[in-house]
Amino acid sequence: MRDAIFHILFVWYPYVALTAFLLGSLIRFDREQYSWRASSSQILRKRQLAWGSNLFHAGVLFLFLGHAAGLLTPKFIYTLFITVEQKQLIAVIAGGIAGLICFIGLTLLLHRRLYDPRIRVTSTYMDLAVLMILWVQLSLGLLTLPFSLAHSDGSAMLVLAHWAQGILTLQPVDAKTLQGLSFPYLAHLVLGMTIFLIFPFSRLVHVWSAPVWYLGRRGYQVVRSRRPITVKQAAE
Repeated sequence: MRDAIFHILFVWYPYVALTAFLLGSLIRFDREQYSWRASSSQILRKRQLAWGSNLFHAGVLFLFLGHAAGLLTPKFIYTLFITVEQKQLIAVIAGGIAGLICFIGLTLLLHRRLYDPRIRVTSTYMDLAVLMILWVQLSLGLLTLPFSLAHSDGSAMLVLAHWAQGILTLQPVDAKTLQGLSFPYLAHLVLGMTIFLIFPFSRLVHVWSAPVWYLGRRGYQVVRSRRPITVKQAAE
């Protein structure tokens, strides 16, 4: 029974979540573009929003890139520069700092949405659910840090990386290899996949529309002229 549950959660479920994530995002963008927005409540409690949003987004961006690099970089590549033990220590320190920053920001955002009556009334159940799920996910991630320090040889990290790379290359590992991991790791994995599953049905889709293209675009300024224009210039 235990083997079957692990097989469902860590072999089948990742592909269900990734399929829903990619296909669901595409369908929503194609059919419901008017719902493709972050639904900002910026005009209400701006200061708390500014602190919470900036801390959360800075932390979550670092965590996402760190998880992607840490889990998906093959061992033979990073061991050219650092050992497995050193990589584990870097992951714990950097991930702990970024996770704490992200946790503080998300707590501010969640408090703002739950305890401000004006913001609460404009929030959907999905808005609240996503924030709570992210908060629990961050808590689980921070909870894994002591377990990671206890496995300073990087053994748990290697198991997780082997599993993630197997999913990405369509060569999933035997789910039994994950049974030796502590519960916070397993819960963190399952909830992380669940976030991908619900992604297309929430305001998280605004991640796809992050305005990164503005960074390299030349700036411009609209200037009004007092000079009279001719009929020919107006027609042009």
